[in-house]
Amino acid sequence: MTNSFGLDRRQFLTAMSATAALAAIPHFAQAASAAKRLAGVFPIAFTPINARNDVDYDALAAQVTFCRRGGVHGLAWPQIASGWTELSKEERRIGAEAIITAAKGGSTAIVIGVQSNTADLNETAFYAQQAERLGADAIICIPPPGVSDPAALLSYYEQVGRITALPLFVQAVGDFSVDLLVDMYNKIPTLRYVKDETGEPLERVTEIRRRTNNQLKSFSGRGVATMITEMERGFSGHCPFVSIADLYAKTYDSFHAGKAREAFDQFGKIQAASSMIVQSDVNVLIARGVVPAGTRTRTAPPVPGAAPPHRVPPSVEETKRVLDTYLKADLRA
Repeated sequence: MTNSFGLDRRQFLTAMSATAALAAIPHFAQAASAAKRLAGVFPIAFTPINARNDVDYDALAAQVTFCRRGGVHGLAWPQIASGWTELSKEERRIGAEAIITAAKGGSTAIVIGVQSNTADLNETAFYAQQAERLGADAIICIPPPGVSDPAALLSYYEQVGRITALPLFVQAVGDFSVDLLVDMYNKIPTLRYVKDETGEPLERVTEIRRRTNNQLKSFSGRGVATMITEMERGFSGHCPFVSIADLYAKTYDSFHAGKAREAFDQFGKIQAASSMIVQSDVNVLIARGVVPAGTRTRTAPPVPGAAPPHRVPPSVEETKRVLDTYLKADLRA
């Protein structure tokens, strides 16, 4: 088996060992306790850019302020929806500092992405140690591109898990069997969370919970289109876009306060609004006054041959009309 870097399994594991020196601090007997509870709605932050194509760090921090104001439980950056592959090391360094600083004194937990484009553990260690030093609540790591061998993935995440005492999320994309996740849970004391986007997460969560005594916590992705079912089946968290994360948080709070029918109605409003606006479009945050007019987002290049977007996002004006007409009374922020 070879991966996208042209390495076979043995070469990949050798490369991991060679770059692991920086991460080779003693393994922790238990995961560190998070400063804030890691459960609830944890949207993935956009990476806002200005007309010069520079990252707008004030607009990045403004998303944290928005989440704090809206009672959103957490925020993660930079991940797939953040266009992380198009960010430089310096942009990620400054962005992480902006986000963590903006969260100080609030209850919104911050999860920092630490993956490297080239599976370089020295680079991952840089991001993870910065996150710990600045006071992030957890780290999350996407697997190396093209690596699917279970032993290689386990070795990689074991080394990531040794870098800091921060709780570790694995983002399960590609070939992540339940067996592999359980093995990782048993062997990596800091790994207690999975953002599960492999196969059918709704079908996997019950087995994950059963085989880890409900200690490996599942978070959902994929736009959180099945939130009520996710909560019914025991997901601990949900990762939508930032755009209307306050309404997702309100839905979560209602459900976990025993108000399932109220949560159902609130989520119905999210689904109805999503037929009129596009949550993945930054125009929603512009319409809500979170980021400046003209803001764009740093996104990864489209995959060759990929289908075009299903529909063109509406204008800022039309987005604001929909929000004001149908959701204004429900939004917290």
